[in-house]
Amino acid sequence: MPDRDSLEDPSPRAQPGADLYTDRTDRTDESDAERRRRRARFLRDLAEARELRDRVQPRRAKTARLRHAMRMRTFRW
Repeated sequence: MPDRDSLEDPSPRAQPGADLYTDRTDRTDESDAERRRRRARFLRDLAEARELRDRVQPRRAKTARLRHAMRMRTFRW
């Protein structure tokens, strides 16, 4: 990887005002809807991955279920 000697083309993080946390006032409803769609897709994929792991490793899944049940029994409300 070549060294970056040129200051004419800095990375976006090096530019002033290129903050990751911008105002939410410039966001539209469509971008919020898109974020919700991406989040829902991620959660579906995560659930699918958990189900696959449970099918592939049944002993580990059983142990995790028992451990979770024990935590729930010993939790004090």
